[in-house]
Amino acid sequence: MLEMTDLIKLLKDSGKQFVAHKHKALFTVQDSEDIRGEIEGSHTKNLFLKNKKKNFYLFSCEENSIVNLKQLSKKINAKNLSFAKEEYLLKYLGIRPGSVSPYSLLNDKENKISFYLEDKLYESKKINFHPLVNTTTITLFTSDFVEFMIENKKKINIFSLQDYKLIKTL
Repeated sequence: MLEMTDLIKLLKDSGKQFVAHKHKALFTVQDSEDIRGEIEGSHTKNLFLKNKKKNFYLFSCEENSIVNLKQLSKKINAKNLSFAKEEYLLKYLGIRPGSVSPYSLLNDKENKISFYLEDKLYESKKINFHPLVNTTTITLFTSDFVEFMIENKKKINIFSLQDYKLIKTL
């Protein structure tokens, strides 16, 4: 399983320009708003979800977006979505609660987790995610983030919470 230092090395090796911000542990959006200070770019909320058939989903959206899980599950054909338990975070993503981010998908070697990115984030200039720990935030250009994930063989579904529809898959 990748750790933060491995991820930082991968980002450096890919040539992506990024800034790492150290801070106290952040567990919630409220923690982030209270503690993070001035960090440029869009800030995120990351939901690790599963359905009764044990299919897993990571949904990353703008930190203040409201997600209706019933509506989301219906639109992505994933009936009965709920938050996945900590044991699944460890098993599939190699992380602890509070550290969920798309970077943890790099630990999902079998690509069992479907990744959805809110269109608001996709359209933003810069984006912020935790690098496998919740005591650091990485800021980079959204286009570089998307490119990095695709280079690492991760499929990205761009989803609109305004219309509750899939816009495109990268």
